Amino acid sequence: MVGEGPLVILAKPVTFMNLSGGPVASLMKRRNILPENLVVVHDDLDMEFGRLRLKWDGGDGGHKGVRSVAQALGTSQFLRLKIGIGRDPVLPPDEYVLSRFKPVEREALAAALDRACEALRVVVAEGREHAMNLFNR
Repeated sequence: MVGEGPLVILAKPVTFMNLSGGPVASLMKRRNILPENLVVVHDDLDMEFGRLRLKWDGGDGGHKGVRSVAQALGTSQFLRLKIGIGRDPVLPPDEYVLSRFKPVEREALAAALDRACEALRVVVAEGREHAMNLFNR
C-alpha cells in the first residue's frame, strides 16, 4: 500500500559500474538522501559464488564502482551488499566479471538474489545492524 513504511528508491545507473559515482551522488542530492541511507549492491570477486555480505563503511576492496561512489560522495560511510561471484582461474578478472553466468551458476545466482532481496528488506524494516547480524554468518 502506498504511503506505508519508509520510502525506498531503487536506482540502476546507466553508466558503466566504474563510473556510477556521479549519477548516484546526483540522485542523492536531488532527493536529499544522506550517505548513511544508501545501499550499494555489487559483485565481489573475492567471495565464493553466491555468498552475501553486508558491509558498513571501509575501503572499496578494489571495486572500482564502489570507489567511484565513495569519491563522488566524499565518504565511504554507506552500506554495501556484496554478492560473491568467485574468480575464474583462467580468465582475467575484467573479462570474467563481464562474462555470462554458466548454467550451473544460474541456479545458485537465483538463490543468492532471493537472499539479497530479503537482506535489503531487513535493512529497510529492521535496520542495518540487525541485517548484518542475520546475513553475515
